[in-house]
Amino acid sequence: MPDSEKIKKTIERLREKIREADYKYYVLSEPDISDKEYDDTLKELKNLEERYPQFITPDSPTQRVSGGLIEGFPTVNHKIKMLSLDNTYSIEELKDWEIKIKKFLKKEIHIDYMVELKIDGVSCSLTYEGSMLTTGATRGDGQVGEDITANIKTIKSVPLKLRGQNIPEILEVRGEIYMDKKDLENINKARLTNEEPLFANPRNAASGSLKLLDPTIVRKRNLKCFIHSFGLAKGIEFKNHSEFFEKIKAFGLRVNPQNKHCRNLEEAIKYCLFWQEKRDSLEYEIDGMVIKVNDYILRNKLGETMKSPRWAVAYKFPAHQATTEVQKIEFSVGRTGIITPVANLKPVECAGVTISRSTLHNFDEIERLDVREGDTVLIERAGEVIPKIVKVITSKRKENAKKIKVPGNCPVCKQSLAKEKEEEVYPVRSKTLKRKTSNGVYWFCINPDCPAKIKQSLLHFASRTAMDIEGVGESVVEELVNRGLVKSLADVYKITKDDLLKLPLFAEKKAANLINAIGESKKQQMSRLLYALGIRHIGEKAAQLLAERFKKIDMFFSVKETDLEEIKEVGPAMAESVVKFFSSAKAKKLIEEFKKSGLNLLQEERKIKQSPITGKVFIFTGELKDFSRIDACKLVESLGAKCVSAISKNIDYVIAGESPGSKYEKAQKLKLNILTEQDFKKLIG
Repeated sequence: MPDSEKIKKTIERLREKIREADYKYYVLSEPDISDKEYDDTLKELKNLEERYPQFITPDSPTQRVSGGLIEGFPTVNHKIKMLSLDNTYSIEELKDWEIKIKKFLKKEIHIDYMVELKIDGVSCSLTYEGSMLTTGATRGDGQVGEDITANIKTIKSVPLKLRGQNIPEILEVRGEIYMDKKDLENINKARLTNEEPLFANPRNAASGSLKLLDPTIVRKRNLKCFIHSFGLAKGIEFKNHSEFFEKIKAFGLRVNPQNKHCRNLEEAIKYCLFWQEKRDSLEYEIDGMVIKVNDYILRNKLGETMKSPRWAVAYKFPAHQATTEVQKIEFSVGRTGIITPVANLKPVECAGVTISRSTLHNFDEIERLDVREGDTVLIERAGEVIPKIVKVITSKRKENAKKIKVPGNCPVCKQSLAKEKEEEVYPVRSKTLKRKTSNGVYWFCINPDCPAKIKQSLLHFASRTAMDIEGVGESVVEELVNRGLVKSLADVYKITKDDLLKLPLFAEKKAANLINAIGESKKQQMSRLLYALGIRHIGEKAAQLLAERFKKIDMFFSVKETDLEEIKEVGPAMAESVVKFFSSAKAKKLIEEFKKSGLNLLQEERKIKQSPITGKVFIFTGELKDFSRIDACKLVESLGAKCVSAISKNIDYVIAGESPGSKYEKAQKLKLNILTEQDFKKLIG
């Protein structure tokens, strides 16, 4: 084969790899290669096309902005093309970039820069006409995006109307929609409780949220947005990027306070290295920095390529990635019976943490990755707790490595498995809702008496935020279920001290303490019991809301989905789940047994005491010695105050425990009233 044919085939192979990666990243939000590998592939393709320009085609990834359209939304044409940035991975490459742009300008000239944090989120375009927000769109392929205006309007940091004087006739700005790490953690906790698929990182969570066709769900995701540039500005001019930020801030648009004006590249580099070290202290994820020429006259002279502006570049941080080996793939059984594959890994350090396990979520994920026992894999930990397997390095695969199959039976009770039926709820003609049933991605054990399901349900039932039965940990649960003392949740209240003393884990005092804790749990409010029952989609806050609305447990046996959907915070999936649970014979029998055992099945009116802090707003940061964060919030709420999770100038008291995070630093900058835990205890008496 002639050399030219080999080169042509290599170019086509690289293009196909990039196209496939683009589709999985932008359309499916399921990336399967690292950013570094993607950029290396693109760089290799660019170099080949520069050396052999006869093989360049209009559809090459180098000739357009990467991306793809999301089905389900109308499209919108961007008046000014949304470009992507070239990436650099070292200080040397940053210096080379400055040399290139100065060479392009054909004279030695002083250049100052704006340096911005590169938020790991989803790009968006916002168009304001006559001060009103008219369109919110995704980047899409750079030329055509998806019209997600309804979802954009749910983001509180995006103003629906610009404020101030001299509002431009048309202003189209670009920004990044993202989710805070804490919000992702809270969402994943709820999804884990309800055995729903977890979001791997904040970017995937933000992207997945914006794809939802129901804006009421998007609103609950607490997305945020920073504006970083503009495409079209009619009726206003900006001399430089510093001025742009100042003017749009006056219009009410959100600008990252960490943006910094640097007098030269040396200052810009120092700022990049500063955030490379401090990135984990932020409330959101960043994967690098963006360096932009500040002066707009110079920008116009520098212009752009087909894909990227010459006047800006991204400096990408080293990824939190590591390579390790899959030693074994096991299958865990959740309290609803869902089978979750888990990869046991050869321990490896990644982002300062030793990682030895990674969830594979479901069997579709195993098939997508084609991961097998003994495989060498690339794992990633992008600041959040959950590590994920990014890809399998198949070149290192052993010859005898076998594909992982769905087990024929439950790994615990050996009963049959079934594939979950999934109902998709979507809007039709703006307001009505329809359901479409399809096969879900989960397999689950259908045996209601599976010991694994009972164990997980019991752990949840006794947890601190549920019935709060101190002393019921994993080892105790193992003993209680394995010896047949607990076959259902109601059996917890039939355990005697003599039963416990027959177990090797218990002596006189420990047995007495557990019996006392079980007795005390009977006094818990009905909201705690609702949450403890493990009803799918019903987390702690939803349980509190439902309990305060209906007051008595018996009310749920006659409630209808339409009754529940009248509650603002309750969606169709939650309503259906509650009705389905309480219409079962098993639930009726369980509640009857709880009644016989003397549990409190009522919800008392929440009593708000008048106190010195009534009407005040609190936020807690750091670790408290005498309170959990949840207990501290409940305490101030019982005294008529409000507990929030985000720093703002409207907060009256910031309570700082040990090792406070970035909220503490922000509170200092805002000159808020910061108290120690001891000060807090004195304040509430």
